[in-house]
Amino acid sequence: MFDKLEAIENKYEEINLKLTDPSVIGDQDQYRALMKEYSDLTEIVEKYREYKKCKKIINDDKDMLGDKPDRELREMILLEIEEAEENLDKINQELKILMMPKDPNDERNVIIEIRGGAGGSEAALFSGVLYRMFTRYAERRNWTYDIIDANETELGGFKEVVFSIDGKGAYSRLKFESGVHRVQRVPTTESQGRIHTSTVTVAVLPEVDDVEDIEINPADIKVDTFRASGAGGQHINKTSSAIRITHFPSGIVVTCQDQRSQHKNKDKAMRVLKAKLYEIEQEKSDSSIAENRKLQVGTGDRSERIRTYNYPQGRVTDHRIGLTLYKIDQILDGDMDDIIDALITEDQTQRLANK
Repeated sequence: MFDKLEAIENKYEEINLKLTDPSVIGDQDQYRALMKEYSDLTEIVEKYREYKKCKKIINDDKDMLGDKPDRELREMILLEIEEAEENLDKINQELKILMMPKDPNDERNVIIEIRGGAGGSEAALFSGVLYRMFTRYAERRNWTYDIIDANETELGGFKEVVFSIDGKGAYSRLKFESGVHRVQRVPTTESQGRIHTSTVTVAVLPEVDDVEDIEINPADIKVDTFRASGAGGQHINKTSSAIRITHFPSGIVVTCQDQRSQHKNKDKAMRVLKAKLYEIEQEKSDSSIAENRKLQVGTGDRSERIRTYNYPQGRVTDHRIGLTLYKIDQILDGDMDDIIDALITEDQTQRLANK
């Protein structure tokens, strides 16, 4: 591992020099590519330098012990060595994580689909709650979001809603949200005060770049236009601007009716179609790896109940890692980092154990 780290540090320095070269600065494509590579390497190089600095402290202190210092100084040196060795173990573990192969989708934007499951109108209402949770989380991280398609209910929820979130590392933070989210609460329409259980299905797809090798044969799709529908009689009902794309080989059907423009709706629908086709390809390549991994990274396993939101007890429980937090209001307001960080840590632990 340390030979690789030395090579990475050398490459980092080479890129740093190139970035000061006027000919490179003048070539914007090359400059951007080098800046991205430099940025990607920065964290691991800084951590490796921290490791070397800590190692040097230990070696220098051991040399000082060889000079047979007095008792008081010796105790100080031994204490410093003990602290540095503990820190070295921690840095070494962090380096192992940084050196693991990265999920190639981690830096991508995402497309999220939320659909009401068991529970009828209550499930639709909770779909709206989860939509707000994800979009509030996006706002907290200064990401942007955009609705692609929505089927609203009269009570204000969604039978289904599809939207994109654009931001650096969006997929890395949200990829563990795919699955069945369960809610336990007393509906406003429940006169007896009984707790109802409803479910909502969430799918998180990495968005495919325009240059991604996902080719769609025009002969394989059918594009229909129709008059958009929605609760409340919005302007979208008045024009036939909504788009439905059917992909015959896969059987996937995608609709988009959020924009007035047919062109914009078609563009958004194609983005979703490409993401779904990309996911199918990813599932094929990841299935053998994912069988051994509890969190099902990259497979979008939606059959599993992953999380319960219990309103009466004010708790949120993630069943995959056994984590329970009594802060349901904060989490549903987008304060999701405690859960997301715990899921990422568990995933890293599993990957290290399986190396």
